[in-house]
Amino acid sequence: MATGEAGPASGRTLYVVATPLGNLRDVSLRALDVLAGVDIIAAEDTRVTAKLLARHGIASRLLSVHEHNERRRAAEIVTLLGHGKSVALVSDAGTPGVSDPGAVVVRAVSDAGFTIVPVPGPSAVIAALSASGIDAARWLFCGFLPASASARRKELERLRDCPCALVFYEAPHRIGATLDALAVALGAEREVVVARELTKQFESIHRCRLGEAPAWLAADTDRSRGEFVVIVDAPVAAQPSDEADAAHDRTLAVLLSELPLAQAVRIAVALTGAPRKRLYARALALSPRDEA
Repeated sequence: MATGEAGPASGRTLYVVATPLGNLRDVSLRALDVLAGVDIIAAEDTRVTAKLLARHGIASRLLSVHEHNERRRAAEIVTLLGHGKSVALVSDAGTPGVSDPGAVVVRAVSDAGFTIVPVPGPSAVIAALSASGIDAARWLFCGFLPASASARRKELERLRDCPCALVFYEAPHRIGATLDALAVALGAEREVVVARELTKQFESIHRCRLGEAPAWLAADTDRSRGEFVVIVDAPVAAQPSDEADAAHDRTLAVLLSELPLAQAVRIAVALTGAPRKRLYARALALSPRDEA
């Protein structure tokens, strides 16, 4: 896949263009240049994109590309590029391919050997994280959780001990069930930020404990309206207590009296569930010098 800087009207090129989340002024000058210069704009919903184009006086041809026709449209776009056309790919809001259509088109264009140029800009994930107040040095984007309760529960159980902030997208008709499930699966004390309608007229960003979130949501029906980004802070790392250290030392001492160090550590990990590195360091300290 070739990439690089290219002019907005370069033929045989697919531009992946980020568009505003809501406020139509949140569009870059480069994005406007590209949208005005390409031959075709492949849009998730042509009606939504038409409003953005009209606001900025752009009259490029629109082609619908959504979840139900993306594979067929991908082949058409490859053909268009083969005929020397330039195409801009956009979603209704934010960056294409991030919980939105676009990845299938990009992959097909890449496999066909044409140039792909990202035109970065708005992203609901980044906007929410930046305004959350959560010190998310590490975070995991989880997209939309499964719709069924059982599948959602299994997914959250898998994510529960992930040592980073978790970021979800959610729709208005499921936000209540999702906050309930998050509180049950991840723990009532973990901090959550609910960002709603980012950059739009009724934007709100609320931070509280997960256990408080369902009641906060239920207190005002307007809080369930719009599109959501939900950020759950990382779990607090459990620090071993003095009592736990003493118990681990007793277990290790018994095992070391009968077994080689490596085997004693392996059994101690299985018995206690404590980190191997920590138990190994304790075993070294407890072992005679010649065995260490």
